[in-house]
Amino acid sequence: MNQKDIIQQCKQNKYTAQIEVYKLYKNLLYNSCYRILKNREDAEDLVQDAFIKGFQKIHQVNEEMNLGGWLRRIAINLCFDKIRKEKHVFSIENVQEIEAETVELEFDNAEELSIDFIKECIDKLKEKHRVIVVLYLIEEYNHREISEILQLNESTVRNQYARGKNQLITMLQKHQKNEFKRTHTTA
Repeated sequence: MNQKDIIQQCKQNKYTAQIEVYKLYKNLLYNSCYRILKNREDAEDLVQDAFIKGFQKIHQVNEEMNLGGWLRRIAINLCFDKIRKEKHVFSIENVQEIEAETVELEFDNAEELSIDFIKECIDKLKEKHRVIVVLYLIEEYNHREISEILQLNESTVRNQYARGKNQLITMLQKHQKNEFKRTHTTA
């Protein structure tokens, strides 16, 4: 069954088509939610909520749209609703914005860094930085889109991204220096 047929059948509230959509996109939505929330249970709950909301609004989808992208957008928006409601991480009242410069990363052996280690480093970032870094680098949203999702000024998003990226670079460079010392230390 192609995407056009699936969308049409979902619009007709056909359960088999909805199950097909769920199977196709559940992992995509879960991974996006988990990267943002860092909590398995919350990510699972919001994936379910995203599918429910998506099926309720399926009439808004035309057959040419990327259904997975549309559902992912719903899931990500639900994540940010949850963050804003519970944590107020992005509350920035009375914060003076300072243009943050991004340090360029220089590695001699960048290929030696594992994806898992880079993910661990991203997870260690402050939440307000981590979320923006994840959205920009992994989810491939631009600064304008992130500012709309988080209801922040675009300049704030750029600054938070630069700060998060700088923290990430610092962690990776520190790791590289420690690895160099470890491998070049004589007993």
